[in-house]
Amino acid sequence: MSRTRIKICGITRPQDAAAAVAAGADAVGMVFHVGAARGITVEQAREIAAQVPAFVQLVGLFVDADPLAIRDVVRQVHLSAVQLSGHESPEVVARLQPIPVIKSVPVDGIRLSDLLKLWKDAIAKLGLTNLAGLLMETAGTGVPGGSGVVNDFVAIAEAQKRGDFTGLPPIIIAGGLHPQNVGEVVKLLKPYAVDVSSGVEGLVKGQKLPEKIATFVKAVAATSNAERRMPN
Repeated sequence: MSRTRIKICGITRPQDAAAAVAAGADAVGMVFHVGAARGITVEQAREIAAQVPAFVQLVGLFVDADPLAIRDVVRQVHLSAVQLSGHESPEVVARLQPIPVIKSVPVDGIRLSDLLKLWKDAIAKLGLTNLAGLLMETAGTGVPGGSGVVNDFVAIAEAQKRGDFTGLPPIIIAGGLHPQNVGEVVKLLKPYAVDVSSGVEGLVKGQKLPEKIATFVKAVAATSNAERRMPN
Protein backbone atom coordinates (compact mmCIF):
# COMPACT_ATOMS: atom_id res chain seq x y z
CA MET A 1 0.00 0.00 0.00
CA SER A 2 1.37 3.42 -0.96
CA ARG A 3 1.03 6.47 1.26
CA THR A 4 -2.51 7.87 1.34
CA ARG A 5 -2.56 11.50 0.24
CA ILE A 6 -4.57 14.17 2.06
CA LYS A 7 -6.62 17.10 0.79
CA ILE A 8 -7.99 19.70 3.18
CA CYS A 9 -10.95 21.24 1.35
CA GLY A 10 -13.22 24.22 1.88
CA ILE A 11 -10.36 26.52 2.85
CA THR A 12 -11.61 30.09 3.28
CA ARG A 13 -8.77 31.77 5.19
CA PRO A 14 -5.01 32.09 4.56
CA GLN A 15 -4.20 30.92 8.08
CA ASP A 16 -6.11 27.69 7.52
CA ALA A 17 -4.11 27.00 4.36
CA ALA A 18 -0.92 27.61 6.33
CA ALA A 19 -2.11 25.20 9.03
CA ALA A 20 -2.85 22.52 6.43
CA VAL A 21 0.60 22.93 4.89
CA ALA A 22 2.30 22.86 8.29
CA ALA A 23 0.48 19.63 9.20
CA GLY A 24 1.66 17.92 6.01
CA ALA A 25 -1.38 18.02 3.74
CA ASP A 26 -0.75 17.25 0.08
CA ALA A 27 -3.46 19.52 -1.29
CA VAL A 28 -5.53 22.54 -0.34
CA GLY A 29 -9.06 22.84 -1.75
CA MET A 30 -11.05 26.02 -2.37
CA VAL A 31 -14.72 26.28 -3.37
CA PHE A 32 -15.66 28.50 -6.31
CA HIS A 33 -19.42 28.09 -6.20
CA VAL A 34 -21.78 30.99 -5.59
CA GLY A 35 -23.97 30.35 -2.57
CA ALA A 36 -21.82 27.59 -1.10
CA ALA A 37 -21.20 27.89 2.64
CA ARG A 38 -17.45 27.83 2.01
CA GLY A 39 -17.47 29.65 -1.33
CA ILE A 40 -14.76 32.26 -1.91
CA THR A 41 -13.83 34.85 -4.53
CA VAL A 42 -10.82 34.84 -6.80
CA GLU A 43 -9.30 37.63 -4.71
CA GLN A 44 -9.66 35.56 -1.53
CA ALA A 45 -8.23 32.55 -3.33
CA ARG A 46 -5.13 34.48 -4.29
CA GLU A 47 -4.51 35.39 -0.66
CA ILE A 48 -4.91 31.74 0.30
CA ALA A 49 -2.67 30.57 -2.54
CA ALA A 50 0.11 32.81 -1.25
CA GLN A 51 0.34 30.50 1.80
CA VAL A 52 0.76 27.35 -0.28
CA PRO A 53 4.32 26.47 -1.34
CA ALA A 54 5.50 24.48 -4.33
CA PHE A 55 4.70 20.75 -4.26
CA VAL A 56 1.44 21.29 -2.36
CA GLN A 57 -1.44 21.24 -4.83
CA LEU A 58 -4.08 23.93 -5.13
CA VAL A 59 -7.44 22.45 -6.12
CA GLY A 60 -10.48 24.49 -7.11
CA LEU A 61 -13.97 23.03 -6.63
CA PHE A 62 -16.62 23.96 -9.21
CA VAL A 63 -20.26 22.97 -9.65
CA ASP A 64 -21.69 22.88 -13.19
CA ALA A 65 -19.57 25.89 -14.16
CA ASP A 66 -18.77 26.94 -17.72
CA PRO A 67 -15.43 25.42 -18.82
CA LEU A 68 -14.20 28.82 -20.01
CA ALA A 69 -14.95 30.33 -16.61
CA ILE A 70 -13.11 27.44 -14.94
CA ARG A 71 -10.09 28.01 -17.17
CA ASP A 72 -10.10 31.69 -16.22
CA VAL A 73 -9.99 30.89 -12.49
CA VAL A 74 -7.27 28.29 -13.04
CA ARG A 75 -5.20 30.95 -14.78
CA GLN A 76 -5.79 33.67 -12.19
CA VAL A 77 -5.18 31.53 -9.10
CA HIS A 78 -2.63 29.13 -10.64
CA LEU A 79 -4.63 26.07 -9.63
CA SER A 80 -2.93 22.68 -9.91
CA ALA A 81 -6.20 20.86 -10.61
CA VAL A 82 -9.96 21.29 -10.56
CA GLN A 83 -12.67 19.25 -8.87
CA LEU A 84 -16.03 19.00 -10.60
CA SER A 85 -18.78 18.38 -8.04
CA GLY A 86 -21.91 18.84 -10.11
CA HIS A 87 -23.50 16.94 -12.99
CA GLU A 88 -20.63 17.54 -15.40
CA SER A 89 -20.45 15.15 -18.35
CA PRO A 90 -17.34 13.42 -19.69
CA GLU A 91 -17.43 15.93 -22.55
CA VAL A 92 -16.88 18.78 -20.07
CA VAL A 93 -13.82 16.99 -18.71
CA ALA A 94 -12.54 16.64 -22.27
CA ARG A 95 -13.06 20.36 -22.90
CA LEU A 96 -10.87 21.16 -19.90
CA GLN A 97 -7.82 19.32 -21.21
CA PRO A 98 -4.98 19.48 -20.29
CA ILE A 99 -6.07 20.72 -16.84
CA PRO A 100 -6.08 17.79 -14.37
CA VAL A 101 -9.67 17.04 -13.30
CA ILE A 102 -11.03 15.23 -10.25
CA LYS A 103 -14.64 14.19 -10.85
CA SER A 104 -16.95 13.59 -7.93
CA VAL A 105 -19.16 10.49 -8.05
CA PRO A 106 -22.05 10.06 -5.58
CA VAL A 107 -21.92 6.73 -3.79
CA ASP A 108 -25.38 5.39 -4.46
CA GLY A 109 -25.12 1.68 -3.74
CA ILE A 110 -27.64 0.81 -6.44
CA ARG A 111 -26.21 3.01 -9.20
CA LEU A 112 -22.52 3.12 -8.31
CA SER A 113 -21.46 0.36 -10.71
CA ASP A 114 -23.31 2.03 -13.59
CA LEU A 115 -21.80 5.44 -12.81
CA LEU A 116 -18.29 4.01 -12.73
CA LYS A 117 -18.92 2.17 -16.00
CA LEU A 118 -20.03 5.46 -17.57
CA TRP A 119 -16.66 7.01 -16.79
CA LYS A 120 -14.79 3.88 -17.85
CA ASP A 121 -16.55 3.95 -21.22
CA ALA A 122 -15.89 7.68 -21.56
CA ILE A 123 -12.17 7.19 -21.01
CA ALA A 124 -12.13 4.64 -23.82
CA LYS A 125 -14.21 6.84 -26.12
CA LEU A 126 -12.86 10.33 -25.41
CA GLY A 127 -9.41 9.65 -24.04
CA LEU A 128 -9.80 11.88 -20.97
CA THR A 129 -6.08 11.81 -20.27
CA ASN A 130 -6.68 14.67 -17.82
CA LEU A 131 -9.10 12.71 -15.60
CA ALA A 132 -6.76 12.46 -12.62
CA GLY A 133 -9.07 10.98 -10.01
CA LEU A 134 -12.61 10.06 -8.98
CA LEU A 135 -13.85 11.44 -5.68
CA MET A 136 -16.33 9.19 -3.91
CA GLU A 137 -18.77 11.54 -2.17
CA THR A 138 -21.86 11.02 -0.04
CA ALA A 139 -24.98 10.73 -2.19
CA GLY A 140 -28.16 12.74 -1.72
CA THR A 141 -26.89 15.61 0.44
CA GLY A 142 -27.51 18.37 -2.11
CA VAL A 143 -24.31 20.00 -0.88
CA PRO A 144 -21.16 20.30 -3.03
CA GLY A 145 -18.76 19.05 -0.37
CA GLY A 146 -18.56 19.67 3.34
CA SER A 147 -21.93 18.18 4.30
CA GLY A 148 -20.44 16.14 7.12
CA VAL A 149 -22.73 13.24 6.23
CA VAL A 150 -20.91 9.91 6.49
CA ASN A 151 -20.42 8.12 3.18
CA ASP A 152 -21.37 4.53 2.41
CA PHE A 153 -17.87 3.13 2.81
CA VAL A 154 -19.15 -0.46 2.68
CA ALA A 155 -20.63 0.13 -0.78
CA ILE A 156 -17.25 1.43 -1.95
CA ALA A 157 -15.51 -1.65 -0.53
CA GLU A 158 -18.00 -3.91 -2.31
CA ALA A 159 -17.38 -2.06 -5.58
CA GLN A 160 -13.66 -2.63 -5.10
CA LYS A 161 -14.24 -6.35 -4.61
CA ARG A 162 -16.30 -6.49 -7.82
CA GLY A 163 -13.48 -4.81 -9.72
CA ASP A 164 -15.62 -1.79 -10.60
CA PHE A 165 -12.62 0.55 -10.25
CA THR A 166 -10.38 -1.39 -12.62
CA GLY A 167 -9.31 0.79 -15.53
CA LEU A 168 -10.24 4.00 -13.74
CA PRO A 169 -8.01 6.70 -12.24
CA PRO A 170 -7.20 6.63 -8.51
CA ILE A 171 -10.05 7.05 -6.04
CA ILE A 172 -10.31 9.75 -3.40
CA ILE A 173 -12.56 9.14 -0.40
CA ALA A 174 -14.72 11.90 1.09
CA GLY A 175 -17.92 12.16 3.09
CA GLY A 176 -18.10 12.52 6.85
CA LEU A 177 -14.42 11.91 7.49
CA HIS A 178 -12.88 13.20 10.73
CA PRO A 179 -9.82 12.44 12.88
CA GLN A 180 -11.59 9.64 14.76
CA ASN A 181 -12.79 7.58 11.77
CA VAL A 182 -10.33 8.28 8.95
CA GLY A 183 -7.85 5.64 10.08
CA GLU A 184 -10.43 2.86 9.83
CA VAL A 185 -11.60 4.13 6.44
CA VAL A 186 -8.04 4.15 5.10
CA LYS A 187 -7.51 0.64 6.46
CA LEU A 188 -10.72 -0.60 4.82
CA LEU A 189 -10.43 1.05 1.40
CA LYS A 190 -6.72 1.82 0.95
CA PRO A 191 -7.53 4.84 -1.22
CA TYR A 192 -5.10 7.00 -3.15
CA ALA A 193 -6.28 9.99 -1.09
CA VAL A 194 -8.80 11.24 1.44
CA ASP A 195 -10.61 14.58 1.38
CA VAL A 196 -11.90 16.38 4.47
CA SER A 197 -13.67 19.69 5.06
CA SER A 198 -16.22 19.91 7.90
CA GLY A 199 -14.42 17.16 9.83
CA VAL A 200 -11.57 19.51 10.72
CA GLU A 201 -13.74 22.51 11.60
CA GLY A 202 -15.18 23.82 14.84
CA LEU A 203 -18.57 25.45 15.19
CA VAL A 204 -18.10 27.90 12.33
CA LYS A 205 -18.35 26.57 8.78
CA GLY A 206 -15.26 27.28 6.74
CA GLN A 207 -13.01 27.97 9.72
CA LYS A 208 -10.58 25.10 10.23
CA LEU A 209 -8.99 24.21 13.55
CA PRO A 210 -5.21 23.62 13.29
CA GLU A 211 -5.27 20.95 16.00
CA LYS A 212 -7.98 18.99 14.17
CA ILE A 213 -6.07 19.22 10.88
CA ALA A 214 -2.90 17.98 12.57
CA THR A 215 -4.73 15.09 14.27
CA PHE A 216 -6.40 14.11 11.00
CA VAL A 217 -3.10 14.06 9.11
CA LYS A 218 -1.41 12.03 11.85
CA ALA A 219 -4.25 9.48 11.83
CA VAL A 220 -3.93 8.97 8.08
CA ALA A 221 -0.15 8.71 8.27
CA ALA A 222 -0.24 6.22 11.14
CA THR A 223 -2.61 3.90 9.30
CA SER A 224 -0.74 4.20 6.00
CA ASN A 225 2.57 3.42 7.70
CA ALA A 226 1.10 0.44 9.54
CA GLU A 227 -0.40 -0.97 6.34
CA ARG A 228 2.90 -0.62 4.49
CA ARG A 229 4.73 -2.54 7.21
CA MET A 230 2.32 -5.48 7.07
CA PRO A 231 3.76 -8.60 5.37
CA ASN A 232 2.20 -9.65 2.08
